[in-house]
Amino acid sequence: MNTILITGVSSGIGSTAAGRFLKEGYKVFGSVRKIEDAQKLVDEFGDLFIPLVFDVTDEKAIHEATKVVESHLEEEEGLNCLINNAGMSVNGPMAYVSIDELKKQFDVNVYGIVRVTQAFLPLLGFNNSRKKGKIINIGSAAGKVTRPFMAPYAASKHAIEAISDGFRRELMQFGIDVIVLEPGPIKSEIWKKAKQADNKYEDTPYKIYYSKLDKAIDGMEKVAIPTEKLADLLFKIVNRKKNKARYLIAPKKWLFWLAIHVIPDRYMDGMFLKQTKKLLD
Repeated sequence: MNTILITGVSSGIGSTAAGRFLKEGYKVFGSVRKIEDAQKLVDEFGDLFIPLVFDVTDEKAIHEATKVVESHLEEEEGLNCLINNAGMSVNGPMAYVSIDELKKQFDVNVYGIVRVTQAFLPLLGFNNSRKKGKIINIGSAAGKVTRPFMAPYAASKHAIEAISDGFRRELMQFGIDVIVLEPGPIKSEIWKKAKQADNKYEDTPYKIYYSKLDKAIDGMEKVAIPTEKLADLLFKIVNRKKNKARYLIAPKKWLFWLAIHVIPDRYMDGMFLKQTKKLLD
């Protein structure tokens, strides 16, 4: 039986992807942080869904989860794929974002991927006789282009690009491929949460921009990508023998390509300054 492990399946991309793979007959191991979420997903997805309760910052809990997964695999059987999806977002002006907030951002989005990948490598066929699997890390278009007030999140996604390249070039000799998925804005509850967030920058020069935050969020929501589209791409990547190292999936993909490869940084600076000022109109 085909097997896959997806971190962060309580909502968003993770939940939709889990449903997609289950529909295709995969056994899906999915991580959540809360026991109540695990039970809810078992009720929703059925017997082919195996919940794993761990936080990607908890090495001990991750290690215990490897035992659960291994108990469901035959001796020579390995995971078809590990999808490192769990993540969170810290945003704000760099002049005021705290070091603790930055540490939390990297602890989840970057070190979390490293912890989970290192723990599950043996079950992906690393240096043993198990069937060789793939690793897909969920990055972001923000890992290529940094928008104002999103630098902490973008920095973590930039780091995922480098870490993924390192893993891929070190694991390819063992038959394990590593791919990065770089989505743009995604349709999810994150937008609602962003609107409900307390304004921590009330007493800063950025107060006026944050008072217009809903306007910016509404614009992002209009072009956001459905999670089903990402789940379909993930399924294709897992089942494809040869893949690109990274896949950018975003509205106006050509514009991202230009921003990354052609448009000078100073021109991009001017574009973002214009957009930021437009919030005040």
